[in-house]
Amino acid sequence: MRLSAWFGVAALSSCALVAGDYDAIGKAMHAAWPHVATVAIVCDASGSKGVLDTLVGSLPGMKVFVVDVKGPQDMGKALGTLVGRHPDAVLLVATDRVVGDGSSAATFLIQRMAAIKVPTVATTEAGVRQGAALGIGPGTGGKLLANAKVAGVAGVSLPAGATPI
Repeated sequence: MRLSAWFGVAALSSCALVAGDYDAIGKAMHAAWPHVATVAIVCDASGSKGVLDTLVGSLPGMKVFVVDVKGPQDMGKALGTLVGRHPDAVLLVATDRVVGDGSSAATFLIQRMAAIKVPTVATTEAGVRQGAALGIGPGTGGKLLANAKVAGVAGVSLPAGATPI
């Protein structure tokens, strides 16, 4: 019993350390797009639990909903959910096994969201190169990155001071 309690404290402590890595995401979204109030995260919720909890914690004052996918076969249903709930932005989980950076599922999601004027946000440079409109986080070296072409399609402005990709 004591051992499990210790692991719980250790897990909570490590989440707090990682949370700082993602704090810039909420600030950047709010500064660039003040209208963003609802953010969707599409991922394998059980496989990305630790990162997911941290990302949700980095979006204070925003409503966040998670669309759980277990494989590429779930992307059509996920898209239907997103179209129905129409979030203001979609946040990508770089390491997710289904919708992570470089995956065909992420490309599908990025393209479909831009077409309905919903920008995607990444935490890595690879995610921005793949088509996310905005990127900041541990995978960008702390730099705010922007994809002007995708931002134009999604109908959002580029944040001031962003490095274009």
